[in-house]
Amino acid sequence: MKSWEHSIPALIGDLQDAGLGEVEILLEYQLPLTSKRADAVLCGVHPKSGEDSYVVIELKQWGHAIPVDGTDDVVFAEGFDQFRLHPIEQVRRYCEHLSDFLATFEGEDRQLSGAAYLHNAKDEAVSGLFMMPPSQQGQLFTASRRSEFLEFLKSRLAATPGADAADRLMNSAVRPSKQLLALAADEVQRREQFVLLDEQKVAYSMVMRAVDEARKSNNKQAVIITGGPGSGKSVIALSLMGELSRQGRSVLHATGSSAFTQTLRKVAGDRAPRVKKMFTYYNQFIDAEKNGIDVLINDEAHRVKETSTNRWTPAVKRTGRPQVEELIDAARVPVFLLDEHQVVRPGERGTVAEIESAALNMGCEIVRVDLDAQFRCGGSRLYESWVLHLLGLEGDGPIQWTGDEAFELTTAEGPSALEDRLAGLMHRGYSSRISAGYCWDWSKPGADYLFPDVQIGDWSRPWNNPNDTKVGDAPGRPYWASDPAGFDQVGCIYTAQGFEYDYSGVIIGPDLVWRTDRWVARREYSHDNQVKKADLPDFERAIKNTYKVLLTRGMRGTFVHSTDPETQAHLESLIV
Repeated sequence: MKSWEHSIPALIGDLQDAGLGEVEILLEYQLPLTSKRADAVLCGVHPKSGEDSYVVIELKQWGHAIPVDGTDDVVFAEGFDQFRLHPIEQVRRYCEHLSDFLATFEGEDRQLSGAAYLHNAKDEAVSGLFMMPPSQQGQLFTASRRSEFLEFLKSRLAATPGADAADRLMNSAVRPSKQLLALAADEVQRREQFVLLDEQKVAYSMVMRAVDEARKSNNKQAVIITGGPGSGKSVIALSLMGELSRQGRSVLHATGSSAFTQTLRKVAGDRAPRVKKMFTYYNQFIDAEKNGIDVLINDEAHRVKETSTNRWTPAVKRTGRPQVEELIDAARVPVFLLDEHQVVRPGERGTVAEIESAALNMGCEIVRVDLDAQFRCGGSRLYESWVLHLLGLEGDGPIQWTGDEAFELTTAEGPSALEDRLAGLMHRGYSSRISAGYCWDWSKPGADYLFPDVQIGDWSRPWNNPNDTKVGDAPGRPYWASDPAGFDQVGCIYTAQGFEYDYSGVIIGPDLVWRTDRWVARREYSHDNQVKKADLPDFERAIKNTYKVLLTRGMRGTFVHSTDPETQAHLESLIV
């Protein structure tokens, strides 16, 4: 890496010139519960207090960079084709994240400092970046200010060994992650709860910029934000909902998922009926007034359908107009957050190409932001990539699981063993769920019980409750993923998609099996009547995407079992 070839030697040379050669340097330090890495964390002793002192350093080889008009914290740097977060804001948020999640800081930041060091840049080439005010957690230095950088380092670190401080940081307990649903009400109703990092904050800021520009002119922008499972799409959505509401903007959140929307209404709108009304569905904009609201946030936009028409749509509203055009028309700033590998039903048209094409035809400018981080799966981008390779959605086929200390992946010899593992974790306070491919009949509930339709050998469990209200102890369908009582039922793609839990158990049914050297999707074993009607290529894509979604719901670990012996043997050969 060029940063190792050029930036790291520059930093080491500066430390030596500052007389800080004994300071410990943690290179490529991984932030807890994410896949993000700080370039360097300097560990030592504060020269005045004698406490442990840490300096987070972001190293940039930029020669030129300018702020993006209409934003406070987004820049365009020479050599990059995407907008970047302002380096002061980037390092400040890294410090805030460490303070939030590492017990050694006890939620305080007095021991933490941060600096962005543009060691190749002269002041005049990045002058616009100095408009952002500095702080203890966010300073900016260039080659022109090298002497100031050395003084800053000496003000935070003494010329004594830093190994003990480094050990305490590396061994610090990690606090629990901020669960989206647990904090949704505070985020939307009261104040910011989540620290957005890097591309997440860029996406947020570009939406806010589009809102300001739409207010000042007739210019209309469609913002398309793409990212894999857990990259922070729904966190961005709720952060935007909260801030826009506090600013008095008209904003609505829409999805194509009844379970996701109803759960958000319940938790984000807790004791606030007005907030509940802010969460709606894609098909409710058939006859919406053009540009009638400021912002429409289309979360889980891979579920946008070909049209909004269904069997209950009145004849007068059956226009045949593409649903994506209705969503673009409804707001001055339409925002789409999606993962193209989560299209799981025929008729879903939520792809970047379709959204871009519609927006351009309607005279919109396009703003694209790609989220490359992996937050949900324990910060394991390695695991998400492994799943994509496993299912043939990326690369040249399945690869060996080499392990990741941030994520647990293992096979289970049967559903009983899988359930026992997850039940033990539930008893220890971790949220856990079992989900499966749609390969078994789904009986109507009895008066106060569910039928055990999912039968594998002598093990059987009911599907999740298909009703919106409780049946016996089983929570309503929208709340299977968030109510602990959901553990006793098997979830399907339509109740799991959009949600997260600590540990996930996945049963791969006979609709997708491994034969010799490839996957075979078998329509005859599917009980999803809509999906099985698709032609074979679309059916195979939907089934693979279904298991991709199910396999990426767990934040800390996944246990997987296939009902097919050859497929189970294949999984066991990959996961050792």
